[in-house]
Amino acid sequence: MEDKELLQYQVGALMYVPALNVRVGEKLCAGAFLGLDSLAFCLEDSITAEGVKAAEEQLVKTLTYVSENAKGAKRLPLLFVRVRNHLQLKRLPALLGSLMDLLTGVIFPKFDLSKAANYCAVIGSINSDRSVPLYFMPTLESAGVMNFDSRGRILLEIRDLLDGYKEYVLNIRVGAMDFCSLYGLRRTVRQSIYDIRVVQSVLTDILTVFADSYVVSAPVWEYFQGQDGNKDWAAGLENELRLDVANGFIGKTVIHPSQIPIVRKWLQPARIDYEDAKAVMAWNNGALGVARSVNGNRMNEVAAHREWARKMLILADIYGVRDES
Repeated sequence: MEDKELLQYQVGALMYVPALNVRVGEKLCAGAFLGLDSLAFCLEDSITAEGVKAAEEQLVKTLTYVSENAKGAKRLPLLFVRVRNHLQLKRLPALLGSLMDLLTGVIFPKFDLSKAANYCAVIGSINSDRSVPLYFMPTLESAGVMNFDSRGRILLEIRDLLDGYKEYVLNIRVGAMDFCSLYGLRRTVRQSIYDIRVVQSVLTDILTVFADSYVVSAPVWEYFQGQDGNKDWAAGLENELRLDVANGFIGKTVIHPSQIPIVRKWLQPARIDYEDAKAVMAWNNGALGVARSVNGNRMNEVAAHREWARKMLILADIYGVRDES
């Protein structure tokens, strides 16, 4: 399997941290974010216009610290930078210099037709001077994508554009909170994003257009462990992750370390899925195209379930297998 084919599944639980955070480099090298798969230094929504210069300067300091101290770290997550716009992306190589080598890629916010071509042109130019790819992850979260009248056309045009840069596209990401904000909506701790029907519809369309060719990551869960010890946030996250997995999302944006182990748990295939996936991929029985389920209680049709089985085995190899009663 080629590096990018595997890497797109390794993004997993991705946590955003404001680039102004002065301690994140130290925490990364100390292994403080246990189990974190990926981390994004955010230069966009978490930074005001007045704070951009300071955030860029701190990003350089943070990555310098990581570069000098990473050898002592047990495991570094994949590192990304979430840029504000294509002009900042264009300046990134000059800003970071050799520190660019620490990055797996960049994240493009509010990726729509007004920005997509500029972003892709710049990332193509950057990669023309590199031996190791700098990947990118576009985030679908703009009003145009949400608009019913234009959604289908816009999604298809975005896909056609991305197909021209497919070797550099690591994940498609989704900003469901931005979609909610357009309608002044917010899910409660006892609801999933799929309970917000106007958002569910756009998530369905995004998966329909992209999930057969790209890994699509699930939107953030906005609740996390607080000081009151209430566990409703964890139950709500588990509920939403069940639906994420059922609908084909792989990985999830996280905003607090307490969310990481729960997201990683749901990146693990269940034991029954793992065993059946092995049976499907190993099936070689001539004319018969049906493999027996390990529990004997469901049909494993080789032609229909081979792609599902392939994904299960990749995820199991990266994250392990979830044993459930």
